[in-house]
Amino acid sequence: MPPRFAKPAAAALPLYPVAPEGLDALAAGLPGPARAWIGAQSFGAGPGEVLLLPGEDGGVAGALVGLGPQARRARTRFAAAAAATRLPAGDWRLAGELSAAEAEEAALGWLLEGYRFTRYKAGAEQGGGQGGAAEARLVAPEGVDAGRLEAIAEGEWLTRDLINIPANDMGPAELEEAARKLGARFGAEVTVTGADELLANDLPLIHTVGRAAAPHRAPRLIDMRWGDAGPALTLVGKGVCFDTGGLNLKPGASMALMKKDMGGAATVLGLAHMIMATGTPVRLRVLIPAVENAVAGDAFRPGDILPSRKGLSVEINNTDAEGRLVLADALALADEEPGALVVSMATLTGAARVALGPDLAPFYATDDASAAALAEAGAAVADPVWRLPYHEPYEAMIEPQMADLDNAPSGGMAGSITAALFLRRFVTETPRYMHFDIYGWNQAAAPGRPKGGVGMGARALFAALPKVLEL
Repeated sequence: MPPRFAKPAAAALPLYPVAPEGLDALAAGLPGPARAWIGAQSFGAGPGEVLLLPGEDGGVAGALVGLGPQARRARTRFAAAAAATRLPAGDWRLAGELSAAEAEEAALGWLLEGYRFTRYKAGAEQGGGQGGAAEARLVAPEGVDAGRLEAIAEGEWLTRDLINIPANDMGPAELEEAARKLGARFGAEVTVTGADELLANDLPLIHTVGRAAAPHRAPRLIDMRWGDAGPALTLVGKGVCFDTGGLNLKPGASMALMKKDMGGAATVLGLAHMIMATGTPVRLRVLIPAVENAVAGDAFRPGDILPSRKGLSVEINNTDAEGRLVLADALALADEEPGALVVSMATLTGAARVALGPDLAPFYATDDASAAALAEAGAAVADPVWRLPYHEPYEAMIEPQMADLDNAPSGGMAGSITAALFLRRFVTETPRYMHFDIYGWNQAAAPGRPKGGVGMGARALFAALPKVLEL
């Protein structure tokens, strides 16, 4: 079931998020049995640490959840969310001295903590969330927009589901089905350009990358539109449902997580859910080139020079740099209807992981104001991002001798930046363009973020839209 807060209830038990610095003051304001109990325990209010409080009748009267020391608070996002799976079943409410921002983070973290991926577990139901009789449920804090937080969490759950589903059940056709289902829910129009139509509709790079796949996994371009008022926002998500590397075949270890190579598509669909569910006043377009980069007799080859929708020729120096190819045609299409902002999201380069690791989403922006608004929003909503530069001197690295562009410059330097520069060549009419080079995978479980597929940058961008688009 989708993530939801519990209905307000007089019997909801208090949950006190507390830092070590505030533990003594909090304890001093509690009834005698609870105060004595805290003093007798080794509870230090470390991140996610939980302590149940006894009542005079011997039952549970409340609980504490640690936030960790103030000086190290930035090390753990959603620390209070750890309580969601450690508390007895029933209704709970946040209590104590919390700022509005702290209450919102704790509440959203609780919803995100409820996610479970159990699709392939015998006898289990897909999803998690609140509402079941045998789980702890949180009442939305006063002053928090509960509906907005639920929409954000549900969008994130959608992203996680799509990434976590293995490639045998999440090919281009299934990704199309997910987009159609989302569109139908919110009254969006979804059209699809199928494999037989890609060349006729001047989308040659999408066709070329996906043509070696089996017929039931044929390439396509998914196009969703929603909203008829407000600034135009186009989201473009890389939908490579599995990436073998093509003829430049990946080694086995590098192929293990390639089901997540459609993480950009999953993330823009999750973000689209947030936008549509909250009625954000934009004219939204979502473009997803959905392909599988497979190996077959008609696979594209190293050394090929390919045409693109933009009219730029592309020399192929590595068939494993296919994501920027399918994005190029989709971005060129988006650029033909210049709007306020085009955003691309993609699990694009290993270089981005080397530079910033798996937890921090690098992004590129063509204007400073949008970049500043995004960085500020990311910090505020615990969705960290970091701007990398469109470094102009590196333009020469993507310009080969025999074609306009090189899809994989030799030398191995500045791989994320050169990929971003490559994509920028296809967005020339839209005044503002942002690109995210995300990882889309959480390597180890953390509060609000279980191991597996995860959205990166979507919540930050959603929070930044009012400033970026002047809504």
